[in-house]
Amino acid sequence: MSPPDLANPAVEPSTTLPEPSAANRRKRWISIAVSLALLALIYRKIDLRAVAGVLARSHVGWMIAGQLALVLIKAVQGWRLRRLMPSGTNLGVAESVRLILVADVMNMVLPSKMGDIAKSFFLKSRGHLPGSLALSLTVFEKAYDVLALFLWCAIGLLFLPSKGAVLWLAATGISIATVVGFLTLNSEVFARAVFGLGLRIAPGKLRGKIERLRDAWEETRGTFRREPGRHAQVVAISIGLWLLHFFQLWIFILALRAYVPFLEHIGLAALAILAGLAPFTFAGLGTRDAALVALYAPYLDPQTAAALGLLFTSRYLLPALAGLPFFRRYLEEMRRG
Repeated sequence: MSPPDLANPAVEPSTTLPEPSAANRRKRWISIAVSLALLALIYRKIDLRAVAGVLARSHVGWMIAGQLALVLIKAVQGWRLRRLMPSGTNLGVAESVRLILVADVMNMVLPSKMGDIAKSFFLKSRGHLPGSLALSLTVFEKAYDVLALFLWCAIGLLFLPSKGAVLWLAATGISIATVVGFLTLNSEVFARAVFGLGLRIAPGKLRGKIERLRDAWEETRGTFRREPGRHAQVVAISIGLWLLHFFQLWIFILALRAYVPFLEHIGLAALAILAGLAPFTFAGLGTRDAALVALYAPYLDPQTAAALGLLFTSRYLLPALAGLPFFRRYLEEMRRG
């Protein structure tokens, strides 16, 4: 498939956001109920006053540094979005960061990370990209994000001093998934084999999604073939971005007057983040908190791990709050579109 002509996007698939169906709204309420139930189980065994005490005794300087790191993280995410864009597009730094923040708002209330898909809508509606290319770039952005997380998770798990069978299995599976994912994104021969296998073994409902993902891959690879240096930059930024995430979370541990070796922390934090991606919870609440209490048990007492869970949640809540001032304008744009 040849790359699209950015100057003349003739006929292309539209990039629109589906209206939430009754089933999706029901799933959202179920996910909220599951998260609240999990949190109730956790805090039934952990004294809330003890958690509040841990936060009250936290180091103010480290806490401020951890929250300020979130500003840098969002700036780097905006930079990566700009580097994903083909040459000749005019997406500015300020608008790319606004798109990231508005996506954070939508991810808090829409199912299946639809806020990230919303970015592709705005990239098209504002004339930055044709709709199909905007959607495929968004797919690539999330793919590299997940693969960079897998890579650091595998590295971190290897440095854990004692691993049971479950952690060894997790480290092996994540390492294999990382290699397969990077080969799929970077090798045409390997990707075609993976997509072909997926189409042969997938049930009927999934085949259409696999075909659309394959088309998105081919379209985005077309832009990367013209600018291989840009592709390498996106990979490096994605890996560095997750290292910055883990450093911020490590600062939070120091703020709580605790300590975990940094490389071991990377593996544990990555597993907790992956647990938070469970589809049956609201924004990862409950599963992520339970994973933190269980995984960090050799280093943190339960109330400190629970306090760390609250700081984890702030990483999603604060960007969403920061995006609210821009949300109404973008929402009106979606309605007009």
